[in-house]
Amino acid sequence: MKAFIFSALIVLSGWTIAQETATPTAETATTETAKKSKKKKKNKKEKTSIYLQNTLVIGQMDTPEDRYSMEITLTEMLSQKGVKAIPSLNVLKLGSDARILATDSIQKLIAAKGVDTYCIVSIRGFDRNYNVSNIADDFETALNQASFFDLYREDAVSITFQFKFFRNNECVHAEVVKCGNIGSRESVLKRFRKKVGKRIKKSWTKA
Repeated sequence: MKAFIFSALIVLSGWTIAQETATPTAETATTETAKKSKKKKKNKKEKTSIYLQNTLVIGQMDTPEDRYSMEITLTEMLSQKGVKAIPSLNVLKLGSDARILATDSIQKLIAAKGVDTYCIVSIRGFDRNYNVSNIADDFETALNQASFFDLYREDAVSITFQFKFFRNNECVHAEVVKCGNIGSRESVLKRFRKKVGKRIKKSWTKA
C-alpha cells in the first residue's frame, strides 16, 4: 500500500513540474523575436549612398582661402571620377554671399549649365565624434545655418567634415567623414583626399 501511495506521489509531482515548464506561448515567442530584431537593427550601422552625376560644390569655411581650397579640391576629386562638378566660386562673384545660391535666378543659371545637384561641405568640429546635423533642412535653410570653422585649428588631432546633397531644394543624402592624424593645414587636405576619395568611389558615384 505504501509503495502504491509513493508511486502516485511521484506521478503527481512529475505532472506538476511539466505544467510549470510548459512551452512558451506564441505571444511570448513573438515578443522575444521582436526584441532580438530591434536590438539587431540598433547595432547595425545604416549605410547610405547616392548616385552622383553632377554637382555644384559649396564650401562653408571661415576664410576665403579655405573655401577656395576646399571647393577646388573636392571639385577635382569628383571630376576625376566622372562627375560634372563646378565650384560655387565659378558662379558667384568674388566676396558674394553663398546664400544667393538659393534664389530662383541663380538656380536657373546653374541648371543651364547642366547641374541639378548641390553639395554643401562644411566642418562639423574637431576631436570628437559627430553625427549629421539638421538633415531635414531644405537648401536655403542649410545655407543660412552654416557653422564656420577654419580648415585647421592648432592642437587639433582630427577634423570632421559634413556633406549634404540637395536636389529640388531637398536634402537627398548626408553624411560625415572624420579625418584623423592631422597636424597642419596641408595634412588636413591630404587626409581629406584620402578619406573622402574612398567615399566618392564607394558610394557617391555608384548606381
